[in-house]
Amino acid sequence: MNGLIQNFPYNGVVTVNRVILRDGYTVDDLQERVAVLCENVKTYHSETGFVGGFVCLNKGEVSNEGSTVGQAVESELKGKEALIVTFWNTFEDHERSHRSDTFQPLFKDVLELCENGNEEIAYEMLWSGKAYDPEQAKAAREAKKAFEAA
Repeated sequence: MNGLIQNFPYNGVVTVNRVILRDGYTVDDLQERVAVLCENVKTYHSETGFVGGFVCLNKGEVSNEGSTVGQAVESELKGKEALIVTFWNTFEDHERSHRSDTFQPLFKDVLELCENGNEEIAYEMLWSGKAYDPEQAKAAREAKKAFEAA
């Protein structure tokens, strides 16, 4: 199922950059530099393989219901760690975008504020989906109930 990023192919590539802010830089610095970089990618690569993306910031909360590595209350990287996630038709499209003359200077500006350097990992999408609307959720529960009874 594919419903989170419109027009993302079933065999598309997802890349993930993990950024840990270097001391002396703020989330505002990160947002400004990443916004300029993302605008560049949208402008120059929307027709050559870029499908979409998002950036998210570690808000510090650790799920004690979903974690199996202790019962932490707050992540020590709160407000300091971000993920830059992009969606591409192919890995080759992604790599070509990073070699472009317009991309490289902006990328270096982002790397300047990274404590951890940069390692961008590419993943193959196996599943994505969005929540059911209320009618679909009700129908799904009824189908489960009917299947369990059979």
